[in-house]
Amino acid sequence: MKAMNRILITGLLLLSSYAGAQQLPQFTQYMYNTISINPAYAGSRETLSVVALYRSQWTGFEGSPRTLTASIHSPMRNDKVGLGLSFINDKLGYENFSYVYGDFSYTINTGVDSKLSFGLKGGFTQYTLDQEFLNDPSIIDDPYFNQNSNRINPNFGAGIYWHTYKWYVGLSSPRILNSDYNDGSGSDFVQSERSSYYLTGGYVFELSDAVKFKPATLLKMTNGAPPSLDLTANFLFYEKFWLGASYRWDDAMAAIADFQVTPSLRIGYAYDFATSEIRTYNKGTHEFFLLFDLNLNNSKFKSPRYF
Repeated sequence: MKAMNRILITGLLLLSSYAGAQQLPQFTQYMYNTISINPAYAGSRETLSVVALYRSQWTGFEGSPRTLTASIHSPMRNDKVGLGLSFINDKLGYENFSYVYGDFSYTINTGVDSKLSFGLKGGFTQYTLDQEFLNDPSIIDDPYFNQNSNRINPNFGAGIYWHTYKWYVGLSSPRILNSDYNDGSGSDFVQSERSSYYLTGGYVFELSDAVKFKPATLLKMTNGAPPSLDLTANFLFYEKFWLGASYRWDDAMAAIADFQVTPSLRIGYAYDFATSEIRTYNKGTHEFFLLFDLNLNNSKFKSPRYF
């Protein structure tokens, strides 16, 4: 029975493009977690920012993906320079990916309000297999799995981020090197990390003094996987409450709600329901979001920040 469960899990992950070419986890509230994919975002909020996000995907399905990410970034005393640090733990069935990356950005003014930032990212990805899986009688003596149960691969990325207070455009590749976790064996059972390219953008329209409309988009291209497109629309009411929806092409739809609790604290929640073949195997996806903006004596800081 356990073997059959693993086969089912592997098949569904393959169906959803999680196996063969491992991709960075993708979030519904991506516009607040930009530093995980674009190092040029570091310091762009003009204050010390801390972000935490937890995503439980495909609830009710054994071995479903669970992702936790946390990041911190800030401008330096020379406000043209920004530094950041991000951590992601992504668990997919019996596989675990941990990403630890540092970020550096340098910003130049391109107009009265607009800025252009260039960023570099560097760190490592650790890949492990659950000990419970390795202890399975059908696996325990298999040299392939034992040799590939714990791998660490360095990588680096780069990006640009052009923005004002009300709009942004970003282009980045957070993992430029291809990493093979199969140790050159040619097997596709254990995953490989492939380079990805992200194009992001967003704009804020003032509909009235009390209501603002903020569309955003994310296009991701990954070697060895189909492209992914997110379209998001949020409304901001009285600078306090965000309400919106998101659509990931041929994959999922989502409802989003965020609340600006204080000028320094925002919390958010998103619920995704799949539109792909996997929809019959799960009860939806839950995503929780927390953001702190600290050191608010900075005269340049504005609240709320839209991106």
